[in-house]
Amino acid sequence: MPSQTSNTTSSSSGSGSGSGSSGNSGSGSYETTSSGTNDQGNHYCSRDYGSSASNDNSYHYSNTDGSYYYSNPNGSTYYNDGNGSSTYTPSGGKK
Repeated sequence: MPSQTSNTTSSSSGSGSGSGSSGNSGSGSYETTSSGTNDQGNHYCSRDYGSSASNDNSYHYSNTDGSYYYSNPNGSTYYNDGNGSSTYTPSGGKK
């Protein structure tokens, strides 16, 4: 998975569903701690779900090639290569 570099920073909070800098991903409200697009056009967003989250480094990125990766607040991860193949790893670490 390619390395991501953010060139903008924002901070906002909220709850709900949909896209944007605040919302709900099935795991409660969160605060967007940083987000941006690097010079290759790849998007990155880091979120803080608070002290109750198993993973204090929740983030996602989406790339111009259609691939994307999620590191979820419950410790699980999801990668989609943009070509029909994906990998989900539950919070226990076993695929």
